[in-house]
Amino acid sequence: MPERIKTLASKHRGLVVVSVIMAIVCVIWVLPVAAVILNAFKWNTFVKTDTFALWNAENFAGWSNFITGVTFGNYNFWLAAWYSTFITIVSTFLILLFCSMAAWYITRVDSIWCKIIYYLCIFSMVVPFQMVMFTLSSTADQLKLNTPWTIPIVYLGFGAGLAIFMFVGFVKSIPVEIEEAASIDGCGPVRTFFFVVLPMLRSTLISVGILEIMWVWNDYLLPVLVLDINQYRTIPIHIQYLKGSYGTVDLGATMALILMAIIPVIVFYLACQKYIIAGVAAGAVKG
Repeated sequence: MPERIKTLASKHRGLVVVSVIMAIVCVIWVLPVAAVILNAFKWNTFVKTDTFALWNAENFAGWSNFITGVTFGNYNFWLAAWYSTFITIVSTFLILLFCSMAAWYITRVDSIWCKIIYYLCIFSMVVPFQMVMFTLSSTADQLKLNTPWTIPIVYLGFGAGLAIFMFVGFVKSIPVEIEEAASIDGCGPVRTFFFVVLPMLRSTLISVGILEIMWVWNDYLLPVLVLDINQYRTIPIHIQYLKGSYGTVDLGATMALILMAIIPVIVFYLACQKYIIAGVAAGAVKG
């Protein structure tokens, strides 16, 4: 009995240590967000000198930074928000639709060519973006993929690796007998996928969708390389150009726009975070 008590006490101490470490990690991760929130409501001078100070009557700027950020320069912030929203929604839709179809085909056909395509998709996940970014920029210009209406095709190529990897893992866990029963009932491949397989992919669809939305919405490098930034700007690009004369930056307005940009993603993530765990676990059942 004493040995059992010692074992339980040891496990309890281990859990306490792990909990403390995780709490410290959480604080470290949350600290930049807290700094953005604090400085979004401070005058520019105090952002530079008292970055982590709490609000007071002297440094509190109210909504001035938000008004300055939205009205700054000759480019419409809401137009940039529209471009970001359009690119994010369309890119995520294309990734979910085409990658789920490709993953189902790769899994069920299981030929040597499908395996090659699958491993090429996996390989694309480990290739640094910096290795292909200049070639990509030139290719996008040649193929006229340098507008907000066509850049989702580029995102489809870059997002296919992770999406197909997760979808293939889940499709392998679906009994093939379900699809055979649908085929006996008269469903062709298209109807089988959209009416039988796709509804079963719901958790993985939501999980992949959340990850892709967070990536595309916050992405800066790909749009700045592909788009004509004088004509088309996403929110990250617009924030980068919040500069006055001689390169001075209004940090208060910058923080305000960053806060406006991250709030939708944070709210969306908090509302759907349980599906990320469910989708990843479902995709890890087999394969």
